[in-house]
Amino acid sequence: MISGMGEQPNNIIDIRELQRLYCRPDGTVLVAALGGVDLSIERGRYVCIMGQSGSGKSTLMNILGCLDRPTQGTYRLAGEDVSDMDDTALSEIRGRQIGFIFQSFNLIPELTIVENVEVPLFYQNVPRAERHARARAVLERVALTDRLSHRPNQLSGGQQQRVAIARALVGDPPLLLADEPTGNLDSATGETILGLLDDLHAEGRTIVMVTHDEETAKRSQRVIRLRDGLVDSDVSNQAAATAGR
Repeated sequence: MISGMGEQPNNIIDIRELQRLYCRPDGTVLVAALGGVDLSIERGRYVCIMGQSGSGKSTLMNILGCLDRPTQGTYRLAGEDVSDMDDTALSEIRGRQIGFIFQSFNLIPELTIVENVEVPLFYQNVPRAERHARARAVLERVALTDRLSHRPNQLSGGQQQRVAIARALVGDPPLLLADEPTGNLDSATGETILGLLDDLHAEGRTIVMVTHDEETAKRSQRVIRLRDGLVDSDVSNQAAATAGR
């Protein structure tokens, strides 16, 4: 159960006239990665973002994840305007609102699996005993309680991605951002990971996933395609919506 759901606005993501420009030292525009995007995502939705290389997908995900700021425009995350927040404030809101799942897992090789999952809670100053208990609980959720003392290089790719999902869940965020989460996995293992994401969405979490795979996108309720830094299409997936995904 996700905490605080009833107190939040309906749109977990609301961006208006969002631009991200990369400029030369003289101030002239080198790249307009995002050229003025308007987008709202309701709480509890499962959305895929697609587009060719250079379409703006990664830039948009970095801004949605509070890892970057827009050059112009506004971004409201769960009702809070995060467009001009400083690094400390952005870090705090990331910890409360967002869980990240990356294609390359981004696990720390020197740490055990349970220690990797505890990392977000460490930065939130959660006491050690509570960190450990919460990490064990989410690792049980992804069926990895028999691997707590292992290190990442002792696990398969699918197991490492399950650790990454557990790490994303340990702070109980309402929003999961997944960047090509099955890109480094074989098809059978990828299907297992996508099934886990389906289950998490069914529990009420909002999932925004970048994918290049059309079959993966069919699992979502909505597919947003970017082209040249703009929304090229925004289509509801009725089949997925009917299935309750």
